Amino acid sequence: MRLLLDTNRYRDLADGDREVVQILESADAIFVPFVVVAELRAGFAVGRKGRENEHTLQTFLAKPGVESLFASEATTHVYAMLYRQLRQQGTPIPTHDLWIASLAVEHGLTLFSRDSHFDHLPQINRL
Repeated sequence: MRLLLDTNRYRDLADGDREVVQILESADAIFVPFVVVAELRAGFAVGRKGRENEHTLQTFLAKPGVESLFASEATTHVYAMLYRQLRQQGTPIPTHDLWIASLAVEHGLTLFSRDSHFDHLPQINRL
């Protein structure tokens, strides 16, 4: 399985959640969206363990099978389509999560997240 990792599941991993560790260890590939990396680093910047957390993130991102995923021109078109869909449904989601959803749809990845607002996008495979 090819997973797209949301911020909350990275935090679960960092906290040692055994179920999350097992799922990630069994994944064929793990993709970390640029906005997840940005959200994590923003938290590190204001937290007490910034350097330690940054080191842990760098170690994770350097693992075989883990890759950062950035938006492309194609991603912006998917973003616009999903934005329109959510607006028509009356179910907007946070901007960062819309980028995450766009990357999941564009690349056909399974989204690993605890956020229920992704339920408003049935085209996203979720775990």
